[in-house]
Amino acid sequence: MALYAYKAMNVQGRTVMGRLEAINLIDLEMRLKRMDLDFINGDAVRQGGMFNQARITRAELINFCFHLEQLARAGVSLIESLTDLRDSLENPRFREVIAGLIESIEGGKSLSQAMAEHPKTFDEVMVSLIRAGEETGALPQVLNNLVESLKWQDELAAHTKKLIMYPAFLGTVVVAITLFMMIYLVPKMAGFIKSTGQALPLQTRFLIATSDFFVSYWYVVVGIPLLAAGIVAFLVNSSRAFRYRFDDIKLRLPYVGEILRKIILSRFASVFAMMYTSGITILDSIKATEDVVGNLVVKDGLREVGELIGEGQNVTAAFQSVGMFPPLVLRMLRVGENTGALDAALANVSYFYNRDVRESIEKVQSMIEPVMTVTIGLLLGWIMMAVLGPIYDVITKMKT
Repeated sequence: MALYAYKAMNVQGRTVMGRLEAINLIDLEMRLKRMDLDFINGDAVRQGGMFNQARITRAELINFCFHLEQLARAGVSLIESLTDLRDSLENPRFREVIAGLIESIEGGKSLSQAMAEHPKTFDEVMVSLIRAGEETGALPQVLNNLVESLKWQDELAAHTKKLIMYPAFLGTVVVAITLFMMIYLVPKMAGFIKSTGQALPLQTRFLIATSDFFVSYWYVVVGIPLLAAGIVAFLVNSSRAFRYRFDDIKLRLPYVGEILRKIILSRFASVFAMMYTSGITILDSIKATEDVVGNLVVKDGLREVGELIGEGQNVTAAFQSVGMFPPLVLRMLRVGENTGALDAALANVSYFYNRDVRESIEKVQSMIEPVMTVTIGLLLGWIMMAVLGPIYDVITKMKT
């Protein structure tokens, strides 16, 4: 379906403008009619540009699930709930999506079927959970689970962003200071140091040579990292083999790779536990969570787990064979499988990883500041000693 910008008139005679997905103008007119709007005119909206795509945030999805859950528990019909939500939204793109849901449901589709028509807004996991809630009659509980899961994902994303932004900021400061000193300050001082005619120490000669390289080939110093990042990004997006290798390298990085693995498996365990508890089969749950992890190595491992379970292996043996989970988690799964309480075992796995990820991130955050402070101190100390050492020697000889 295409996206149309329309102009219509409501029952009060007021002009209403907005955007709505439809097959063609005739379909657009019929959809607006079912929304009690009289079609005036409409034009297709060009999509695909960077500035034409309004982003729907995780916070808005949390509000969507919470709103539907509360009104569903209060006995309000789905159409009325969505209409009330549509009229209260500020994001025009999300308002269009909700309007599309209302139109599809009024046309006879279920909520999950209507959400499946908007894959860029509602992913496969969310659609599968809503479908399971509709089939089991536990939609409010599923919506509550989605709210908690999205809140946890939002918290994890905030921790991860904080973990990345702080060293990135300090790294930018270090690079800026280094460039300033190498390109501007050191050349100013190098002429004076050389004019003294005395033998320069090794660190000073090395610093001057480094500064000359920065001045003469600054475009290489700046361009090579940017070019390398661009090439890596292109290869990651265009080659599956390269992306697999890149994802594998990330997981093997000292300390950081272990935290990244915990974050990925924490995300998988949370979603898997939520889907299985909602009544979705193990194989369907694993298949739906393959794209949630965001790492090809782990994704292929989960695909192998699904194949082994499909061939008749039990859950614990399948996960043990791929070597992704630690022994403690495997013991939780084994106990849950033997006692028939696999849903409780999966909830414990999710809790285990959530706590482990939170503690690991807090440890890294506490380590970053002293490490970066020492790094900056060593760098600036080397530069100052290399520059001020010969100057101090000249001043000392002048006094004598």
